[in-house]
Amino acid sequence: MESDELDAVGLLSDPLRRKLYRFVAERGREVGRNEAAEALGIQRTLAAFHLDKLADAGLLETDFRRLGERTGPGSGRPAKVYRRAGAERLVSLPPRDYRALALMMAEVVDLLGAEEEAERVARRAGERLARAASPADEGGDVAALLAERGYEPYEEGGRIRLRNCPFRMSAERHPLLVCSMNLALCQGVLAGLGVPEGTAELDPRPGECCVSISKNNES
Repeated sequence: MESDELDAVGLLSDPLRRKLYRFVAERGREVGRNEAAEALGIQRTLAAFHLDKLADAGLLETDFRRLGERTGPGSGRPAKVYRRAGAERLVSLPPRDYRALALMMAEVVDLLGAEEEAERVARRAGERLARAASPADEGGDVAALLAERGYEPYEEGGRIRLRNCPFRMSAERHPLLVCSMNLALCQGVLAGLGVPEGTAELDPRPGECCVSISKNNES
């Protein structure tokens, strides 16, 4: 199992495969071979080769669908499309199991009824993250700081949405606790960056983080 994880992650050492993986991941939807090739400025056959390598390793998932607006006879065959795989890949040398520890700690919080204390701890952690932000993040660049923490932020409709949940496995097992702590963490980041106009709130979407953040639309 450990060898499979290493082999999969090792594929991303190739710069082109890493760019293709990031391109698909950042779209947040299915991507066709032509779109990926055009975006990276490479031939379609080369894009297809590397995309299939990533899919064979379990880093991408595939499907087939028609990409144009035409349907029915004469619309052509369905095209192969790619999206980021939902399965996590974790490599640690020597082996570590922080996920198991996180799940045990979450269970302890549930048993003790210490949800409010956990939220306060998470908020303080967010404030510490903000204070330790790089100079480029200081002054309120919430998206940049959250990007560094793996949230994959993007803007939509005046809000910062978060494509990735860094705590997904724990959130699946303990959704109320983990999502409330995640919200408190984001609120702490906002407070630490001095962004009072930003509002973090629970705003779940399937396959994304449960938190979104409003932006102050300045004229």
